[in-house]
Amino acid sequence: MPKCLVIQHVAPESPFAIADALRDAGVEIELCRVFAGDQLPGLIEGFDGLVVMGGPMSAASDDGFPTRQAEIDLIGCAVQADIPTLGICLGAQLLAVAGNAAVYPGARGPEVGWGPVRLDASCRDDPLFCGLPDELTVLHWHGDTYDLPPGSQHLISNATYAQQAFRMADVAWGIQFHLEVDEIAVAGFVAEFAQEAAAAPGGAATIRAATPSAVAQLAQVRTTVCERFAELVSARVSKGALAELN
Repeated sequence: MPKCLVIQHVAPESPFAIADALRDAGVEIELCRVFAGDQLPGLIEGFDGLVVMGGPMSAASDDGFPTRQAEIDLIGCAVQADIPTLGICLGAQLLAVAGNAAVYPGARGPEVGWGPVRLDASCRDDPLFCGLPDELTVLHWHGDTYDLPPGSQHLISNATYAQQAFRMADVAWGIQFHLEVDEIAVAGFVAEFAQEAAAAPGGAATIRAATPSAVAQLAQVRTTVCERFAELVSARVSKGALAELN
């Protein structure tokens, strides 16, 4: 059975639709809740996929983030081993650091709440994003941004921050926004990160009011992207078995 390591940094930011898609694809999930004291595996061997979720800590500092370097090392090893890797929000920033790019506070301030992103023409050939609408309304919840790692492919941007998604080494994706959420997930974000929600344009009330429609409109895209990633994880076992036979 294929196996995927999921690193979760804080209780509200679980893998949600990503986990659903992995399970539906027959992938076993090993959930490492570092906030609860779970120990990170020392090696990526034995896993066919890696998912790194979001969190309020900085990908550029060990302060309040004792597992930061170990996670960066795991990400780097996963990419080198051609293991499908997905970084969400903080996870995207950690992937950028693993690819030798800088992470830093965004010059335009925090981007929190529902807002647009635009898919580049490069998405037309991307394994996760091909065939999707050119524009999406997604949930943003970040204050830092990052530079594009050398040699990686830029995928998605918006008017606030150019770096919204990228692909690295044709096997790893960093997604700055939260594509995986449902209504319950958004409610958890608003409750847990109340100060950030209150400071967003229109405050928490605006985020809550927009959520039912935004989640519904994003449903097919969310399912498609998560299922495609899960299929890549599942397929890695078949590729490995074929290689052994040859």
